[in-house]
Amino acid sequence: MTKNNRANFGSKLGVILASAGSAVGLGNIWRFPFETGNHGGAAFILIYLGCVLFFGIPIMVAEFSIGRHSRANTAGAYRILAPGTQWRWVGRMGVLAGFLILGYYSVVAGWTLEYIVQAATNAFAGQSANDFIASFNGFVSNPWRPALWMIVFMLMTHFIIVKGVERGIEKSAKIMMPMLFILLIVLAVCSISLPGAGAGIEFLLKPDFSKVNGNVLLGAMGQAFFSLSLGMGCLCTYASYFRNDTNLTKTALNVGWIDTMVAILAGFIIFPAAFSVGIQPDAGPSLLFITLPNVFQQAFGNLPWLAVILSIMFYVLLALAALTSTISLHEVVTAYLHEEFNLTRGRAAKLVTAGCTVLGVLCSLSLGVGKELTIFGLTLFDLFDFVTAKIMLPLGGFFIAIFTGWYLDKRIVWEEVSNNGTLPKAIYRTWLFLLKYIAPIGIGFIFINELGFLK
Repeated sequence: MTKNNRANFGSKLGVILASAGSAVGLGNIWRFPFETGNHGGAAFILIYLGCVLFFGIPIMVAEFSIGRHSRANTAGAYRILAPGTQWRWVGRMGVLAGFLILGYYSVVAGWTLEYIVQAATNAFAGQSANDFIASFNGFVSNPWRPALWMIVFMLMTHFIIVKGVERGIEKSAKIMMPMLFILLIVLAVCSISLPGAGAGIEFLLKPDFSKVNGNVLLGAMGQAFFSLSLGMGCLCTYASYFRNDTNLTKTALNVGWIDTMVAILAGFIIFPAAFSVGIQPDAGPSLLFITLPNVFQQAFGNLPWLAVILSIMFYVLLALAALTSTISLHEVVTAYLHEEFNLTRGRAAKLVTAGCTVLGVLCSLSLGVGKELTIFGLTLFDLFDFVTAKIMLPLGGFFIAIFTGWYLDKRIVWEEVSNNGTLPKAIYRTWLFLLKYIAPIGIGFIFINELGFLK
């Protein structure tokens, strides 16, 4: 496919919603509220916003610049912009990261479908806290049910991808992102109206600067990095479909704003509801699939029909958030196979779906019957999570900053970032300084902290 006949997003709204959908995922729903509540409440939010603005946005604009100027998949982009160099491995690492993440992320995404069915059939009614724990553990260790839901979720993703950029990715984003926001607002209103919800709101928003230390700063930087989907090729690939009149800086700011709003609204769902029934939220899947079903039953137990409706809405919300992410991950690898190996888009998508389905089944089994089979002491699911989140993505973001800030032709960088001179030079110079110096240093600290070298 040449630059002239390459697909493009059809509208500016489609660009923003698709890019925001790539960033928004399950991590917004549980990880951000947990990090906020345990690291100073509003103090953490302020630090996080600073990290997004001075750390995440510069790298996002850099990814956008690489993708749009090359008009190629994330691996092809570096081959085009730095021919005959080793920079091509940065793009290839992004493709591999996307493939591995999709393999295990789709397992958790599939769990949301199981819980939609459980909520719809009122299976949560009458269960105790221990019942929810036993039910979740029994489900994830089942050899076929989680794998079946993972396959269903993968096929949903595949269906959208084969429709193409404008009729598939953009159209789905225009439907799913507004639905996601509507569900977030409705659930947040219901949550903050509960008796005793004020304690949860205070827990979320009251600044506690006594908890702010170096680890909180690193945590905020890491959350900004992973929440915005930096370094995995999604944003670079989507930017290759941007039109020439797309303002990269404004698009990045809009994506950062939407991603943060989703995370904060999730906090207004989780904390008020949990505190209203005296439950302290935990991190990880236990929050989504053990604690919250219990919260819904206790909080709305006197109105069983409302508990059912809100439970369904919450897990539909999770499924939508997961689906917007799996679409972008799938597209990274599909575009790579489609363009680098001259495969039809349909055939490339089928290969990605088949490969990730195999990985997903293996990851699912590693949580149950295959949990005794470990590599470096980790199950396959945990291994993929560790390698991608703590090694590949930080390295990808680091090299994106170095490549754009230090290696790429400054004329190209100026044309892309400034939209051919429409951005004030003072803002451009500030962005370039952040990208060349602040971002690499910050990512370096995140990297060594995630590997456990900082105490």
